[in-house]
Amino acid sequence: MRRRLTLLVAATTCLVLLAFLVPLALLVRQVAADRAVSGADDVVRAIVPLVGTSDSTELELSLSGVAVPVSVYLPDGRVLGAPAAETAAVRLARADGQSFTVDGAGGREIVVPVVTAQGTAVVRTVVPRAELTRGVTKAWLVLAGLGAALVLLGLLVADRLARTLVAPIAELSAVSHRLARAELSARASPAGPPELREVAGALNHLAGRIQDLLRQEREQVADLSHRLRTPLTALRLEAESLRDPDDAARVAAAADAIERAVTAVIREARHRGAQRPRTGCDATAVVADRVAFWSVLAEDTDRGVHRELPAAPLPVAVPADDLAAALDALLGNVFAHTPDGTDFGVFLTARPGGGAVLTVSDAGPGFAQSALRRGASGSGSTGLGMDIARQAAEASGGALRVETGRDGGARVVLELAGPA
Repeated sequence: MRRRLTLLVAATTCLVLLAFLVPLALLVRQVAADRAVSGADDVVRAIVPLVGTSDSTELELSLSGVAVPVSVYLPDGRVLGAPAAETAAVRLARADGQSFTVDGAGGREIVVPVVTAQGTAVVRTVVPRAELTRGVTKAWLVLAGLGAALVLLGLLVADRLARTLVAPIAELSAVSHRLARAELSARASPAGPPELREVAGALNHLAGRIQDLLRQEREQVADLSHRLRTPLTALRLEAESLRDPDDAARVAAAADAIERAVTAVIREARHRGAQRPRTGCDATAVVADRVAFWSVLAEDTDRGVHRELPAAPLPVAVPADDLAAALDALLGNVFAHTPDGTDFGVFLTARPGGGAVLTVSDAGPGFAQSALRRGASGSGSTGLGMDIARQAAEASGGALRVETGRDGGARVVLELAGPA
């Protein structure tokens, strides 16, 4: 923008200068020519009265003292003053009896006829080309220098003006980038034209509003932990009262998982936007633990579970809680959107280049690609489960794909990158 404003001012200044300097330069040349011709004409007019009143000797003496070469063509054919052949202009002036000026090869010729008792004499002088343009070149150089100085002055003013416009815009851009990096304390200094000051104020107001909304969101998430504390405590008491130790352990484990999930959500909300080191986990251990948990529910609903897990650890760049939440979301979709008795499978394999590939498939009716959009679902759900899984995959540098299985059911593939 700064460069464009400078070029615009330079172009405008040049056009204005051309509009004034070109006519002025032509006028200077015309004035110089008129001045030279006027000086020569004055000399000729001073000689004219002497032609009819003085004799040849006096006239010759007068012609020798003039500043310009003047020739007097007498009626008897003699030429007094500067020797020069009789020209067509001289003959025309003697014939017509009128004085005039004509441009020739050597310059501008001035002829004035004088009627005497012996006949018509003609007074003639020639203004050379050099005299017609004397001082013009110097004047043109002065005008060119003045024009260049004005252009440079215009460029300097344009650069200063552009700087006053660009600097506040650059600051606004820097503040917006800081806000995008979650530096919500960044504020813009109102500077520049009124429009830019208004934009700076609006940006500061937006940053303050974002801070208020985030603070309200964090407060709401913190309230969530207190609201869930009582039902979780009641759930643990119910688990302890169960007679079957296996059932009690399973319910207690579910309560612990809920508490961990809520704690993770609260921690994420409190540190949102902060730069935290990414931790990894062993995908094999996490997937095995969550599959074991869901296998109990699968047995209660007559679902067959097919699992293929590697014997060796598979490190991935995803925290254990995030990977567990992603797998829980995918398996929760299977239980929520497929009828009882529908088989599903969980497969974990090594990813070329490091990491792991987690695949969850089922023999249900499948779902549309629109389920990948956050909040979109065709089954009456919130549509957030797939988004949780997608965020976990992308946070590690991987991706999520939704495919159709061989039996027509859904097949979700999570590519998880390995630790750096």
